[in-house]
Amino acid sequence: MKINQLGQGGPFVTELGLGTMTFGVETDEAEAHKQLDAYFAAGGNLIDTADVYGGGESERIIGSWLRNNHPENVIIATKARFAPPPGSSGASRRGIVKAVDGSLSRLGVEAIDLFYIHGWDPEAPVTETLRTLTDLVRAGKIHSIGWSNTTAWQLQRIVGTADEHGFVRPIVFQPQYNLLDRVIEWELIPLCLDLGLAICPWSPLGGGWLTGKYQRDTPPTGATRLGEDPDRGVEAYALRNNDRVWSIIDAVDRVAKQDAVWIGEVALRWLLDRPGVPSVLLGARTEKQLQQSLSAATYSLRSEDHEKLTAVSAPDLPRYPYGMLEKACGVDIWKRLGTAST
Repeated sequence: MKINQLGQGGPFVTELGLGTMTFGVETDEAEAHKQLDAYFAAGGNLIDTADVYGGGESERIIGSWLRNNHPENVIIATKARFAPPPGSSGASRRGIVKAVDGSLSRLGVEAIDLFYIHGWDPEAPVTETLRTLTDLVRAGKIHSIGWSNTTAWQLQRIVGTADEHGFVRPIVFQPQYNLLDRVIEWELIPLCLDLGLAICPWSPLGGGWLTGKYQRDTPPTGATRLGEDPDRGVEAYALRNNDRVWSIIDAVDRVAKQDAVWIGEVALRWLLDRPGVPSVLLGARTEKQLQQSLSAATYSLRSEDHEKLTAVSAPDLPRYPYGMLEKACGVDIWKRLGTAST
C-alpha cells in the first residue's frame, strides 16, 4: 500500500486509512478486531477514531486490540469536540485536556499521533484552543494536530491565528469529500492547497452510495445504514435520490465494468488521485466490506476515465461570486483542481 506524508512535518501514513465510527455501534468488538487484523495484514497503518464514536467504545475496542498486537508502525488519530465534559464547551481548554486524557486511557497509548478538533466551536476562542493544543504537544501527549468540519473562513482563522501567535499549526483537514459531494472544491480545497494542509476525507464512498448497493427509486431496507435510517444526515436517501446522483453512479459503474473491478474501487481511486489527498478513511461494518475497499490499493484509474468522472460529477457553479469572477476576471476556480469549469 502506498505511503504518503500527511501534511508538512506530519506522520507517514498509508493511502487507505481505517475509519472506526462503526466500532461499538454497528460493529461489535470481535468483528472490529477482525477488521483491524485484516487492515494491518494488508499493509495499512492509520487508525482514525473519535471520543464520540460509540460514546468512547470505538477507542476502547482499538485499545484492547493494540494491547494484544503492538504494531510498531501504527498511527493513531482521534478527535474531540462533540462529547465535552459537563461544564465545558468541546474546544475549551478544560474540554480538550479532559478529552485527551480520556482518549489516552481508552486507547492505552502514551501519546496520540494526530489529534483533531472535530468541528468549529463558537463558544471557545481559537486562541484558547490552539494554546491548549500547543501545550499538549509540548507535554508529549499529542504529536500533530488537525481540524475537521469547518468552513473556509473558519479554517483560515485557525491557521492564521496559529501562525500569528506561534502556536502549533494544523497539518491536515478532514472533510466529507467524494464524487457526490464536491462543494469543498469551491473554497476549502484551494485554501488547503495554499496553506499546505493535507486533505484526509471521510465518507469517500458517500455513505455506501458509491458501492452499488442502492437502487434508483427503491428505498433501502434492512441491514444498511440508510435502510435503518433513510433520513441520515447528508447521506439521506431523500436528499440523494435524484438524477445527478444516479448519473454519477452510472458513470462510475461503467468504468468498473470496463475494468472488471468493484464499483467502490473506482470511486476510491478517483478521490485518491485528487490534489492534496494523501489518504482517505475507509469505513465498514464487516471485515468483508473492508476487504472490498482495500482492493483500491492495487487499482489504477486511466486519466481519460478520471476526466470523465470529474466532468459528470462537477457541482453546479453558483453565479455569484464564482460565476461572475470566472466571466469578468478570467478566474477558473477548477483549474488548480484539474477539472474543467461548468
